[in-house]
Amino acid sequence: MAVDYSAQARASLKRQCNRFVSGHPTPRPRSELHAIADWMSTNDYDVDNYGTGKLIADFEAKVAALLGKPAAVFMPSGKMASLIALRIWATRAHNLDFGMHRTAHLELHEEHSYKKLHGLRSHFIGRPGEAITTKDLKAYDKPLSSIVIELPMREIGGKLPAWDDLQKQRELASARGTRMHLDGARLWEALAYYEGKTYADIAALFDSVYVSFYKGIGGIAGAMLLGDEKFIADARVWLTRHGGTIFQQYPVVASAAMRFDERLERMPAYYQRALSFAKELKAAMPEVKVTPEIPHANLMHLTFSCPAAAWDSARDHLAAGDRIWLGGTRQIEDKSIAEVEIYVGEGLMALSDDEAIAAYVKLMKIAQSKTA
Repeated sequence: MAVDYSAQARASLKRQCNRFVSGHPTPRPRSELHAIADWMSTNDYDVDNYGTGKLIADFEAKVAALLGKPAAVFMPSGKMASLIALRIWATRAHNLDFGMHRTAHLELHEEHSYKKLHGLRSHFIGRPGEAITTKDLKAYDKPLSSIVIELPMREIGGKLPAWDDLQKQRELASARGTRMHLDGARLWEALAYYEGKTYADIAALFDSVYVSFYKGIGGIAGAMLLGDEKFIADARVWLTRHGGTIFQQYPVVASAAMRFDERLERMPAYYQRALSFAKELKAAMPEVKVTPEIPHANLMHLTFSCPAAAWDSARDHLAAGDRIWLGGTRQIEDKSIAEVEIYVGEGLMALSDDEAIAAYVKLMKIAQSKTA
């Protein structure tokens, strides 16, 4: 008999699972806090105070050096980081207009904060379902203070532009006096696609860079904004204005810093596993659409030919019986199909392709029986 789980009951069901196809398993609060305490003690770190202190300063310097930027500032959220960057560039250019893809996080998930808080005016650049290219920038000649480029682009399956094209985008923006801001929420995942490049090579194409620490890194929360010294000095002022200078953030900072190196070292393996998983899944379940067909990062979207509601119900059934969590459906207009995002992390790395694919095959049998 099917069970209709509430959001709270579904979260509890997920916590009871011991196998996960997407993402990193979430550590229990007790173990995470003990690990933070031990790591801080081992490294002789004390609490921070309103964004200052050795812990935060060391982590800011480390990430800035990795990305080849002169300065960085830790922030509570990526929303705050990108919004502050856009405001700085708009103020300096005396131009409230900026460009972004129609699937940008700023547009879809932030209640239009750029407009409501700062009066910024957005302009969509690029084609649906595709990463922004130089051709797209050339087709839009309105003066813009900045352009937001997301690498990789989550809403379209983690797609990335070609490296040569990305360089040409930089050249065109510079010629126009337009600043380039990198939405690097998943920048750590992009490097494997650009073979032979470094994080600093990527960041050098942008005037400002935002990175996240809770997605691929697996920290509790937190973000960082990077740029030159004057830009970061201005960003710290705006951080105060946004209420982002929180009294103490040491658990959040330490949660990211203590696993940062290890997770970055794992990114190439995650990407190779994404490639093999996509290939094996298409061979075993040719009716499942994989986007992009060959992943650009350790991120992809899977489209199943059954209603999203039936897919979620079957997923819950498997979670309760087999204790495996297969992800959740994305909110799309067509409810007759189920689109699922897969982030290849420690969850899938602990499973074989056969084990994960067998779970999807079983899920589809259950979902199709519910809609027959």
